[in-house]
Amino acid sequence: MARGKVQMRRIENPVHRQVTFCKRRSGLLKKAKELSVLCDAEIGIIIFSAHGKMYELATNGNMQGLVEKYMKSSRCSAEEQADEKQLVESQMEVNMLRNEIDVLQKGLRYMFEGGAGKMTLDELRILENNLDVWMYHIRSAKMDIMAQEIQLLKNKEEILNAANKCLQEQMGLPYIPVHTDPTMTNLLPYPLTIQNDIY
Repeated sequence: MARGKVQMRRIENPVHRQVTFCKRRSGLLKKAKELSVLCDAEIGIIIFSAHGKMYELATNGNMQGLVEKYMKSSRCSAEEQADEKQLVESQMEVNMLRNEIDVLQKGLRYMFEGGAGKMTLDELRILENNLDVWMYHIRSAKMDIMAQEIQLLKNKEEILNAANKCLQEQMGLPYIPVHTDPTMTNLLPYPLTIQNDIY
């Protein structure tokens, strides 16, 4: 008699579920052993039952060796993909920089030769866009540096306040916190950053 098609869904009856688990697990492990013998393949299978019990099969050697081999293989393939991606990104960056250098060289020739090299309108627009992007990067880098300097000064102020409080407590004096006035930073003998006329 032909066997009916089994629906692929969770078996609700726990007894039937356990029986099916045992039978199919045994069949899976048997097929893995056969495949390993017939094809000289290294096979590792790890199965956890619904109750958390572990079943494993390592056909050649032990499971630890197979897991290490898998980790080494997957790490190598991930490194190869990362190297490939980095190479493609580097090539794109090199091409972009070459284009920018060409545009800049044309711009310099135009300025020094009095327009003899005649740049096209598109090249001038590209040059202008590049200048805008570079100015934006320079300004954002300057703002980052200033923010870091301000944070360092705030940290230093907190440390000095804590040391002041500790010293006043040792002397037996009541601690009176000192708050700096933000407008007083203009009176500092040295500016926070070096002034530059370019920005």
